[in-house]
Amino acid sequence: MKNKKYLSMMALGTFALSAAAQEPIIQTKYTADPAPMVYNDTIFLYTSHDEDDAQGYDFKMLDWQLYTSTDMVNWTDHGPVASLKDFVWRKRDNGAWAQQVVERDGKFYMYCPLHGNGIGVLVSDSPYGPFKDPIGKPIVWQQEHWEDIDPTVWIDDDGQAYMYWGNPNLYYVKLNKDMISYSGDIVKVGKLEHYQEGPWFYKRNGKYYLAYASTCCPEGIGYAMSDSPTGPWEVKGYIMAPTDRTRGNHPGIIDYKGKSYVFGQNYDLLRLEMKEHHERRSISAAEMHYNADGTIQEVPYFKDTKLVPIENFNPYRRVEAETMAWGYGLKTKQKADGGIYVTSIDDADTLVVRGVDFGKGAKLFTASTASEAGNCSIEIHLDSAEGKLVGTLKIDATGSMESYKEFTCPIEDAEGVHDLVFRFKGDGKKELMNWDYWKFE
Repeated sequence: MKNKKYLSMMALGTFALSAAAQEPIIQTKYTADPAPMVYNDTIFLYTSHDEDDAQGYDFKMLDWQLYTSTDMVNWTDHGPVASLKDFVWRKRDNGAWAQQVVERDGKFYMYCPLHGNGIGVLVSDSPYGPFKDPIGKPIVWQQEHWEDIDPTVWIDDDGQAYMYWGNPNLYYVKLNKDMISYSGDIVKVGKLEHYQEGPWFYKRNGKYYLAYASTCCPEGIGYAMSDSPTGPWEVKGYIMAPTDRTRGNHPGIIDYKGKSYVFGQNYDLLRLEMKEHHERRSISAAEMHYNADGTIQEVPYFKDTKLVPIENFNPYRRVEAETMAWGYGLKTKQKADGGIYVTSIDDADTLVVRGVDFGKGAKLFTASTASEAGNCSIEIHLDSAEGKLVGTLKIDATGSMESYKEFTCPIEDAEGVHDLVFRFKGDGKKELMNWDYWKFE
């Protein structure tokens, strides 16, 4: 994913770039098919995952990832929460396509298309997983075609749950209360105007909505409305019009802390590196507004919008290093114990956390890092990579890249609310350290 020569030239301007135009919200992996869920005042963003070595127009998708946020701009990476391996009955080793997770009665149900093998379902007692297969077979598989993709589920006010899905035709079933089976027949809705795939089904203020990837190609985000969960559906237009700046799309929509947001996908992260096409997509988000009659105001393309933090970020606690608003060029990996850490940290790379509230002032900074060679540092800047330097954390050798140690440095003149920029220094060297967590005091 990371062209180091290119990055070294652009590293100092990276955050200026991200602030000027709304870039994808996740940069350490390629992510697609956003499925946000609000639970316990937190956004749980489940995503599919394009592998870094996906080539051309061939998808390489093996697992599903999870990110969380409480401010819409800083996202914590929780790594993979499920994979194709959780479905022992699958017949293919690729095809972990667009999923969605919903909560019911304290359990979390993940509906997963396994391209060519129908739609499976996993269940967990926690939104973080682990997710397990409760039925050992597809919940839906129309074996006469490959249209069973992109499931979306909504539980209505009367307790009846519905699952929609399909490309190029739209289908639905009524799920039973156990959420792992359905009653009645599969209903084929057919093709709505502009409908392509990726439906997102929800209810708001008494109206039912079906957002979806519309037209092809390029794809925008269209939507239809209904007074009934089963239609008929009236196509209303675009939430985001098709644009040549992207090729595919897939919506996820939530209300959160008094605002509405639409998530989608694009190739904007890939375009920072290359012009040629590969199926390596990235998720973006934008604020969305409803009219008085429930229709949706068209949202400009993601690059023409700007996400504003909903709340300030508290630095006076243990913060996982994989929490960031911007970290292009960095990678995240999973420890043996399941924890996540930041790696692939090279000289001049940066990691940004937005809207950090230092209050009356921070005095100390501590970070847990592992470095085989040491002789490197983390510069702590405010607002940009060239902004005020308020501290420098020296990193010594810890013995290996798996041996973590806490390092501490004094902080001066860090007061009020600022974007926090960590800038890594190491005399032009690569793989300076792995980073687990940090905190201010």
